[in-house]
Amino acid sequence: MMAAKQTPAWRGEMRFDEPMGEHNTWRTGGRAQRYYQPADLDDLCVFLGDLDPQEPLLWLGLGSNLLVRDGGFPGTVISTFNVLSDIEWQAGSILRAGAGVTCSKVARTAAKAGMVGAEFLAGIPGTMGGALAMNAGAFGGETWALVRAVETVDRRGRLQRRMPVDFHTAYRTVEGPADEWFVAAELQLQPGDAEAAQAGIRELLTRRGATQPTQQPSCGSVFRNPPGDHAARLIESAGLKGRAIGGACVSEKHANFIINTGTATATDLESLITLVRETVERRHGICLQTEVRIVGERVQS
Repeated sequence: MMAAKQTPAWRGEMRFDEPMGEHNTWRTGGRAQRYYQPADLDDLCVFLGDLDPQEPLLWLGLGSNLLVRDGGFPGTVISTFNVLSDIEWQAGSILRAGAGVTCSKVARTAAKAGMVGAEFLAGIPGTMGGALAMNAGAFGGETWALVRAVETVDRRGRLQRRMPVDFHTAYRTVEGPADEWFVAAELQLQPGDAEAAQAGIRELLTRRGATQPTQQPSCGSVFRNPPGDHAARLIESAGLKGRAIGGACVSEKHANFIINTGTATATDLESLITLVRETVERRHGICLQTEVRIVGERVQS
């Protein structure tokens, strides 16, 4: 890892050949050609304006829903975690959160203030930017059900304020204006009981710890639930709990989690994802769709 000289216009940190295993929750994967952590939103806008418009970009929060192939990412990774981290109350019960704020912090902030509706976010191991991009959900709640407005930035560093009507959202799916990325969201919450909301978060986290392998490296849920069923049930009934390839293993605790037992490569993980999908389709006639985003290049053999 080597820090680059800054241009006069940039105030953030640029790194070259950055190991992405240090920036995702699977704790493995290839390297990024360039990795930029902006100083703040203004710096991000300047940086984007200086980039080649054809430069491949990967936006990164906690990296909890990401697999970077072992051949690496041939472009620039932009890290928002601990950068776009502002969170503040606006008029009434509207909470504005930057894309780099963790979902759990949003849930705790709302509950502490006696505002309800965001408790489920405590069960999402990522940032608001990622939650907005995929309409992340947990325990019956979905991100976009709370969204009053969002702020985006485009490839030229121009900021926009957009409304939910500008996007098509569905289960784990968000489609919107091309080449724009989320930098903040305004969430509409409802007044409620602070003590009950905080107790609800504690109960949710207890359930999550009891049913999911939260102490082992994973990306969270690997597959989307198909209509009328659960991916975990299909995987378990196909006899795949405990199935391993290299250091990647289908969790014995929750079949829709694939864990890194300590030595997994991105190739191991992707190979196991493929094996699970093909086995479930062969046994049940259902083709599971991934939640995890897989990017980068395969290692050339």
